[in-house]
Amino acid sequence: MDTLDKFLPKFLLAVSAGLLCWGLLGLLEYAAPSLSLGLQNEKFPSGLQFLHFLGILLTGVIFLLGYLKRWPHTVYATITMYAVLATLCFVETIDFGAFGGGSTGVLIMLVEFSVYIGLSTYLLRSTAIKSHFGISAQTGRH
Repeated sequence: MDTLDKFLPKFLLAVSAGLLCWGLLGLLEYAAPSLSLGLQNEKFPSGLQFLHFLGILLTGVIFLLGYLKRWPHTVYATITMYAVLATLCFVETIDFGAFGGGSTGVLIMLVEFSVYIGLSTYLLRSTAIKSHFGISAQTGRH
């Protein structure tokens, strides 16, 4: 875990900043389709498009601001957003053929789920994360 603690928090901050930007651009394109940034998936219904980019934006904002402000609920809020993104991914893949659909789409979806599970496990068990957010190692409370 010490090896992960050296780079994963910074990596998560960078990814969260990227998610924030991606979510903002996606919502901007959603609101003003004439921008044509290429972020929208024409197979997805309008409401799903909106939820997709809102979920991405919120995931980035929650971890980025939570980490910088040392908000003790960041870990659980981030894991909740991973569950939201996984749910959206499931609907997009199974109902609308995201990632090319079929077995390829399902395989990519399962890889995405594995990443969310791995990151969630890290966030819950990391001594560095617990220390950063002031969470007691024994009780899991701040």
